[in-house]
Amino acid sequence: MSSCGEKPYPNFFQMYQINGAGSRSCRFRVNFLLALLVVFSSCGSNAVEERALPGEMDDRVKVSIEALMATIKTDKRLADSLSLPFVAALQFFYKENKFQPVWSSREAWKPFVDSFTNYLSSCKRDGLFPEDYKYSEIASLLKQINSDSLLRLQPATWAKADLKLTNAFFHVLQDLGQGRLQQDSSEWKGKAGRQSDFFTANLNKLQGGAGLSSILNNVQPDYKFYDALKQGLPSFVDSMDNTYYTYVSYPGKDSIAVLKKLLKRLSESGFSIPDKQPDSTMLAKLLLTYQKKRGLKQTGKLSQGLVNVLNNTDQERFKRIAITLDKYKQMPPVLPARYIWVNLPSYKLQVWDSDSLAMESKVIIGRSTTPTPVINSEISDIIVFPTWTVPNSIIVKEILPGLKKNPGYLARKGLGLFSNKGDAINPYTVNWSKYNKGIPYLVRQGSGDNNALGVIKFNFKNPYAVYLHDTNQRYLFKNNDRSLSHGCVRVQDWEKLAAHIMRNDSLQSTKIDSTAATYDSIVTWINRKERHVIAIKNKLPVFIRYFSCEGINRSIKFYDDIYGEDKRLREQYFSQNR
Repeated sequence: MSSCGEKPYPNFFQMYQINGAGSRSCRFRVNFLLALLVVFSSCGSNAVEERALPGEMDDRVKVSIEALMATIKTDKRLADSLSLPFVAALQFFYKENKFQPVWSSREAWKPFVDSFTNYLSSCKRDGLFPEDYKYSEIASLLKQINSDSLLRLQPATWAKADLKLTNAFFHVLQDLGQGRLQQDSSEWKGKAGRQSDFFTANLNKLQGGAGLSSILNNVQPDYKFYDALKQGLPSFVDSMDNTYYTYVSYPGKDSIAVLKKLLKRLSESGFSIPDKQPDSTMLAKLLLTYQKKRGLKQTGKLSQGLVNVLNNTDQERFKRIAITLDKYKQMPPVLPARYIWVNLPSYKLQVWDSDSLAMESKVIIGRSTTPTPVINSEISDIIVFPTWTVPNSIIVKEILPGLKKNPGYLARKGLGLFSNKGDAINPYTVNWSKYNKGIPYLVRQGSGDNNALGVIKFNFKNPYAVYLHDTNQRYLFKNNDRSLSHGCVRVQDWEKLAAHIMRNDSLQSTKIDSTAATYDSIVTWINRKERHVIAIKNKLPVFIRYFSCEGINRSIKFYDDIYGEDKRLREQYFSQNR
């Protein structure tokens, strides 16, 4: 926006050339555009522009919108000052709409204005933040127009409101349709033309009489999990504590800044904080008192676990809900009829068949240092009594250091060393000290009851060398915290999973098997301790996801953010002040 003493926006006059004095139309446009400059200048002038008659208002609002759009196109300062980030989409829409006002007619708001502003005020029920869409600014502007009879006669004010409402509508469509996170499946993100078509089509539906709720529902994912989470939002939002608490980012590069935020957060919880910065002894006492009050392990030390408790406010949990809803928007647009669903923070595997839960099992997943990745794939084959070829990442981190200390490490772990051709290698004949980033050998564990993969393995294509499998440490399923593996997913009820796959799929034998297999075949082979590979003809889709909350019976269940993924996304996408 131009400041006092600067040359006014020239584009207004480039658009409307004056061909001869005395033209009533030209005089109006010059006066109007001059007044428009006054209205939107940063000087704070109280000058009143030439007033329009009620019958002329729509035409004058149209002229005002066209002039504003022409200037915004070449002057980003004006767009920024008006909080209009969707400039390209606005340009596309208003040009298609011949710059006609969308939200008002003859100095009156159209019926869907109330619907939309009411939605903005309560959009937390969809996991959105009202101020992302400048709700307070819009509500204040509409209130001024409604209450000030002089302001109602100023077309520039109606134009400003029209642009702000359209911009907010586009922003809501984007956040509901594709979310705020970096996309991995949206085809139209970043493609201004297709994005503008999407916005325009939906705003035209609203103008054509379609209900706002119907429009907004149709752009959101159509998943049972997404719907279940949204169904839990109203009760959560209605009961949440809206008090703002300081967010403690830990660990941090600036330890002094972390300490200041920690002390402020403890003060917000009712703890008396000394005026001067506490020494280590005083800080330990403060933390011990807080840990005791909250029923935590009393260490007197600052840790990620303690910070997680401090940050577990309703405001922060709402952000986790918002993040989870956005993650669903990264999913494929349609889920298949049958699929395997693994939600890592819940430590559960589910098989869904035609919207019915066919089976559920506990799982063990990767540690925080070796996390299980998010994957879309499909079961390609099943191996009975599998061998385990140790991935290079585990060789570098665990096995190679062990071999350098003692070549007998492999034997103690039940592992063998082989050449790439499959020949056995004596580990005592190798100079292990010269290897650091890998070894030119295979480390393999033979099949059997002691194999780390257990008696069955479910393969699916992925770049991470992970899969579903049984385990030889079945006692670990009793643990509440089951992030214990190197990255693969261990399935407690693998028998049910195998039975479901075999019962519902046409299976073809590989060259290893001479006849088609059934689940009874698997049982027989396991009893005989025979190794077999079964190829799946109609491959069963697998979705491994990371959702730290889910909707259950119109309430929301939260899980530990075991990999800190939501913490990272929260700090990346959501400012601390909302």
